[in-house]
Amino acid sequence: MTSEATGLARRHEFVLFFDVVNGNPNGDPDAGNMPRLDPETNLGLVSDVALKRKIRNYVALARPDAPGHEIYMRDGATLNTEHKRAWAAVMPEVTKAEDLKKGPKDDAKARDLTRWMCANFWDIRTFGAVMTTGVNAGQVRGPVQIGFARSVEPILPLEISITRLAATTEADAEAKGGRTMGRKHIVPYGLYRAHGFVSAPLASHPTKGTGFSDADLDLLFEALANMFEHDRSAARGEMATRKLVIFRHGSALGNAQASALFDRVETWRLFKGDQYRPGDERLDNAPPPRSFADYAITLDRDGLPDGIEIIER
Repeated sequence: MTSEATGLARRHEFVLFFDVVNGNPNGDPDAGNMPRLDPETNLGLVSDVALKRKIRNYVALARPDAPGHEIYMRDGATLNTEHKRAWAAVMPEVTKAEDLKKGPKDDAKARDLTRWMCANFWDIRTFGAVMTTGVNAGQVRGPVQIGFARSVEPILPLEISITRLAATTEADAEAKGGRTMGRKHIVPYGLYRAHGFVSAPLASHPTKGTGFSDADLDLLFEALANMFEHDRSAARGEMATRKLVIFRHGSALGNAQASALFDRVETWRLFKGDQYRPGDERLDNAPPPRSFADYAITLDRDGLPDGIEIIER
């Protein structure tokens, strides 16, 4: 295992659009599992953690046995066990718990531990990880970061009453006749937008890079396009990626500010044959959106900065 990282050569940003129909895209456990929203604007929110979870789950399904594509943050994982694997591969002679906790004194060995984790776990190579939980395998900052998704228009969460015929206990069956009541929260419809960032230097830096590669990037975009297809549940029966806009730079440091590129992607509400910006007062009498067909997404390609390539999926 060398101490040098090879990886992505060019910077990328992306805009992801996805929607939900009669579902809960990201429940808030501090609010009775209601869909997350911004209380000042009533715009719906989906956390970056929720999106990364779906990406990880897709990669685990799509590359179950591929070398270098294990998932570190997975259901039932014991993180320190994975850290010990790195120690066993890099420094098998070190077995004392206190030494494992402190980490190597030799910086090169410490980098080799982190390199081993990056080489074997796709999500560490992609999103980074803090691996100092009792058995110290270092920490690494991932080249891929995703912001919170936000709905393009306010949402109105609904609380739906549900019934269950089967009782939990015999006492419940006798007292309630076997029927119990419950609640579930849904968003009738919501179109969400998220921004993502891919740093080439954090992928390919000689000592700090994770080794995140072009092949890893292709898999990330594949996951973004398909992650909801294998994430169905009673709360998320109808969610789908609707559009992915990728900005590819011609260099590692980039050729334009991310914010300026994101501004080129606009969402429009369709009403009576015309299109309006969300929030336009002329939409006050429009019916609430109930499908992706109620929106249009446009991309301004005029005057594109030199070195910027746009990919639509």
